Formats: sequence, C-alpha cells, structure tokens
Amino acid sequence: MVAAIIRRGDKIFATQRGYGEWKDWWEFPGGKIEADETSEEALRREIREELSADINVDEFLCTVDYDYTNMPDGQACTPFHLTMHCYLCSLQTDALHLNEHEASRWLAKEELGSVKWLPADLMVIGKIRG
Repeated sequence: MVAAIIRRGDKIFATQRGYGEWKDWWEFPGGKIEADETSEEALRREIREELSADINVDEFLCTVDYDYTNMPDGQACTPFHLTMHCYLCSLQTDALHLNEHEASRWLAKEELGSVKWLPADLMVIGKIRG
C-alpha cells in the first residue's frame, strides 16, 4: 500500500472513506501497488484514480506496519495486516475531484486531531507532527 500526504502551504489533505467497515473514518489517499509498479508509480496512479489529479512525489516520509484486529471501540473488524509506504507530495494543479471518498478537508497541523483517523494513519500523523 501507498499513501500520499499531500501538502499545500501549511495544510495537509485528508479524505473520508465512503464505504466498507471503516466508512466515515479519515485517511490519506492512496492504495495498492500493482505487480509491475514502483511505490511512486502506484501513488501517482492511485491519486489520478481517486482524485483526478496529478501529483509530485516529493519525499519518502515513513513506512507504517499495522495489524487491524479490532476497531478502536473494541468491535471486531475483518483482520488484516497493513504495510503502507507514505510519501510527502504536492499537487501539480489545484483541481481535485472526489471519485471514491465522501468528503475531504485541508487541515493545518493543529487541526489534524479534528477528524477520526484510521489507526494506521494516526501513526503517520505522529510523524508529520514530529
């Protein structure tokens, strides 16, 4: 998996899931790496698919390994292991269109705690905040 931490000025782009068991939770956009792709190629493709936007992959931020076994409230979820390679990115143009998510926000660092992040993405928030 790959995730784009898209920055514009002092704000970071967040998206809200519109489907599945984690519907309404917030995440960084991205997705799966296909067999013939590098992480950077997958990230560019996923952002074109999800947001109809082209990005610059500026810098590797971190890799997050997380085991999803339960939701934070203790309810069971379909268990899976996530390895997510996260990159700091910038938009090539300002135009974005939500093709898969139900909402989005540009958040300043001090606003990152204002949405309900997926657990693995919370680990990325820690890296962003330093």
